[in-house]
Amino acid sequence: MRRSDTERARARLVERHVKARGITDERILAAMGSVKRERYVPAAMEAFAYDDHPLPIGEGQTISQPFIVALMADAAQIVSGDRVLEVGAGSGYGAAVLAQLAAEVWTIERLEPLAELARKNLERDGVENVHVVVGDGTLGWPVEAPFDAIVVTAGGPEVPHALLDQLAVGGRLVMPTGSDRHNQALIRVVRLHDQPLEDAFSEEELGLVRFVPLIGAQGWDH
Repeated sequence: MRRSDTERARARLVERHVKARGITDERILAAMGSVKRERYVPAAMEAFAYDDHPLPIGEGQTISQPFIVALMADAAQIVSGDRVLEVGAGSGYGAAVLAQLAAEVWTIERLEPLAELARKNLERDGVENVHVVVGDGTLGWPVEAPFDAIVVTAGGPEVPHALLDQLAVGGRLVMPTGSDRHNQALIRVVRLHDQPLEDAFSEEELGLVRFVPLIGAQGWDH
């Protein structure tokens, strides 16, 4: 696509598939409208970059549907001073959006080739407040915890206890969960206080979604 065509396609995506479906936070709309999704998909997929669908990015993984990226950012209620953990860097697209909403973002990826791809994409686009790390996302990134928000871009059987432990009081975790490896419910968990009691967290369901499986010590096995 020519630059003018991609800009129109991006604006149309935000208007028709993000704003029209209930995302009204102007900061999220601006972030979705400025991050160039065509740079985060394989060259063969560029023509489909502004379709509201997930797309393959290699290693058996996908770049998330744009509406879902916006929905999860909205559900995480991120404000400008927040420190955010993203589980599942992929090609870096989600982190690029989160970077415009938060103070700092740590995005963890278990697959080294994808982590390197995300790092290169973010560096090329001048994103300076995202840290790409390699590791088991189900275990989080305790060295930088606690986090004000945690966004998990793969579906697990339940929320990993490690991630709950790394959530700040008042922090929000957004993640797809379910007993099916390929069909889940998107949930938001809020940490109410720091005491190890059963009522330390509240949870609400936000709708049905479909994500790749969350692989790791506190997720699905291979």
